[in-house]
Amino acid sequence: MTTKTTARNRGSNGQADGTMIFTTREDIEAPIDFVFAQISDFASLERMILRRGGEVQRRVDRTPHAAGMIWDAAFDMRGKRRQLEVTLVRFEAPAAMRFEAVSKSLNADLSVELVALSRGRTRLGMIGELKPQNLTARLMVQSLKLARGNVAKRFEMRVASYAKDLEDKYSRSA
Repeated sequence: MTTKTTARNRGSNGQADGTMIFTTREDIEAPIDFVFAQISDFASLERMILRRGGEVQRRVDRTPHAAGMIWDAAFDMRGKRRQLEVTLVRFEAPAAMRFEAVSKSLNADLSVELVALSRGRTRLGMIGELKPQNLTARLMVQSLKLARGNVAKRFEMRVASYAKDLEDKYSRSA
């Protein structure tokens, strides 16, 4: 398993617009179909969020999974309960998914892309983008930017841990 993570700011015309982007890549010793099946097992991901103290409720479901699925979610961050609506806006098995999360003060995008490196090896790429919608959210994102190294490292560690879990799960099932 290999890792690459970066965090950067993005602005239009060289201006800082408050947006913060995180990217990471993990190579996973498992076939692309297995990895996609695991990352699109939304019931399992919902349980993981609940175990970590968040709340999640699927509001719009699609069978089979498809763009247009919607979840209501809530979690604690910096001493405050944050609520958001998460929409699956792209679902292209077995290569890509994209989620948009909208709250009162902060919007986020999460893109997940998979590339088959070989029959038994898959590259997982994730891009997360935070977009503040008001002054309070801008200040919060600015504080995250100041701690960019720590924030990027936590993001990388979470994705690396998830990738390792996928590898372990695949090796147990093989």
